[in-house]
Amino acid sequence: MEKKAVQKVEPYIPAATRLPEITVRAFILGVFLAILMAGSNAYLVLKVGISVTACIPAAVISMAVLKLFRNSNILENNIVQTTASAGEVVACALAFTIPALVMIGYWNYFPYFTMVGLTAVGGLLGVFLSVPLRRAMIVESALKFPEGIATAEVLKAGGESAAAKGILFSGVAAAAIKFCQSGFQILADSINIWGRFGSTVVGVSAGFSLALVGAGYVVGMEVAFSTFVGAILAWFIGVPLYGALFGLPLDASDAYSAAVEIWNSKIRIIGVGMMVFGGLWMLVELMDPLRRAIISSLKAIKKAKVDGESILRTEVDIPITYVAFGTALLILPLYLVLNNIISTSGIHLTSPMIAMISLIVTGIAFLISTLGSSISSYMCGLIGSSNNPISGIILMGILIVSLCLLLIFSTQVNFSTDADAALSAAGITILIGAVIGCASSVGGDNLQDLKSGQIVGSTPWKQQIMLIVGVLVSALILAPIFNLLFEAYGFGDVLPREGMDPAQALSAPKAALMAAISEAIFTRTMDWTMVILGAVLAVFVIIVDRALVKSESKWRLPILAVAVGVYMPLDVTVPLLFGGVLAGFTQKALAKSRFPAAEKAEIERRGILFASGLIAGEALVGILLAIPFVAYQSTTIFSIVPEALKDSTDVLGLLVTLGVLYWFYQVGTKRRKT
Repeated sequence: MEKKAVQKVEPYIPAATRLPEITVRAFILGVFLAILMAGSNAYLVLKVGISVTACIPAAVISMAVLKLFRNSNILENNIVQTTASAGEVVACALAFTIPALVMIGYWNYFPYFTMVGLTAVGGLLGVFLSVPLRRAMIVESALKFPEGIATAEVLKAGGESAAAKGILFSGVAAAAIKFCQSGFQILADSINIWGRFGSTVVGVSAGFSLALVGAGYVVGMEVAFSTFVGAILAWFIGVPLYGALFGLPLDASDAYSAAVEIWNSKIRIIGVGMMVFGGLWMLVELMDPLRRAIISSLKAIKKAKVDGESILRTEVDIPITYVAFGTALLILPLYLVLNNIISTSGIHLTSPMIAMISLIVTGIAFLISTLGSSISSYMCGLIGSSNNPISGIILMGILIVSLCLLLIFSTQVNFSTDADAALSAAGITILIGAVIGCASSVGGDNLQDLKSGQIVGSTPWKQQIMLIVGVLVSALILAPIFNLLFEAYGFGDVLPREGMDPAQALSAPKAALMAAISEAIFTRTMDWTMVILGAVLAVFVIIVDRALVKSESKWRLPILAVAVGVYMPLDVTVPLLFGGVLAGFTQKALAKSRFPAAEKAEIERRGILFASGLIAGEALVGILLAIPFVAYQSTTIFSIVPEALKDSTDVLGLLVTLGVLYWFYQVGTKRRKT
């Protein structure tokens, strides 16, 4: 956990002020947006493998709709975005896993009740597991939660004209640039300069996501740099070294394709190994803050009952006793769902054996969901929801679950000779991965929403209740959505009917990765060397981090930030670094300035507002573009790039990004012109 001093947050709506939060209109709008965000995000993840955070778009839509009613307030708007964001993250977790089942031939459609059971149990676990994390990671930690801050600023700007202008200018700019990137496609969203060097490849890539620049600015230079350390290990050391030692992929068309294939198939797995070890290490570090949070919650309940002492409205979670009971209660439906999956899997087992294995697997799924939810929450606090490596956390879960299943089934099944059993085991692993994914994504999203709630002055337990509502609504509607998308397009190279166009199929890249890894494990073709190497590197990074702590250095090297840098593409880590470096320069410039303290604080806030606008503008356009992309089954329907500019869009994208960075620096360091 972060060791820095925690800055006390004064809520926008004071704890003593009570405003309506869960109103009928907020409930209905939140449920509607949860369904809308779930559907659009499912398509987006299946199409291109990326998701867009729904917090800010939902907040903006909520403000626009609720302004039509009299007496709407900021806390109602926060409740709406909290509910809606649950739909987005649950859809993301399922899109990373469930399509893998049809890709490997385990399913040929998506059974409704199985998916509802898995999604509801996993999502509710995420909500319950994250409740005690609120105090540990939000109240008692220096974690930033960049999108939580950005969402809060957007909500506050709805009632402040000066703040609204600050967000509006950068938001409109980011929205226009995003549309020129993904819509008109006259600006590239990245630049790639790679070439052959001897027997290997070397080069650099940079993404032009302004939302990531904004997130990097909010989290600061240290976190952004730590993430880039992982990128250096992966892209500037790992990829060239692997190419020199083992050769380049034969099917790669150019140097960049070769680099991406090496990273995706080999180096990325090192990042997963680092996450496994780093996640366990982080859980050890979390033990004390979690213990204090639980004791504090129990003491507060006792004082309220015995002494009549009231708890501040802005500090009231779902009671920890309810959380413990609810979490324990979920073990039964999780067992029943997994028991049904194992008994119908095709692996020949006796009834007592099925019951015993189901019980063991339930315990494993629960423990890894706890670990995944903690890692996800920490990563959301560190670098934001959009950059949260959920697919990496799911892969971590799949690796651990598969090893456990290999050990459990070893006395009953020979996977080397029984291909059907290997397929069934891979299917069971992916389904457990879906539970872990739902718990992890919801856990992280919950904390991001609770951070925005802390800033605006929401009541935590009310947000947590509406997250439960969002999870359950999403669980009920996502199975039909996945069936609809599969029947309409097909997933990967699996088409439901003859005569369909393979070019129109949704590639589901993250699910394809899950399918390949799970099959490789049970067919004994998995490269465990990379996983072990990741664990070894994690130990080295932790040792360096401990040395920095002992030397009382201002810098830290969080292991999970480094692991994310290894796991994520340069398109993510470079713009995050841009934002972090920009934050460092603006802070130095302000420190050297002779502005009064109050004016420095105002300029700092303008920088945060500008960053929030960048995140909001890009996120809104990302969601809005998903609608016509779904309707027209194409992501190029708005493309107007002329033939003469096709080879220059990356340079144009770089120039525009540099221009925005300069503008950002001016906003974050200069006095406002009057």
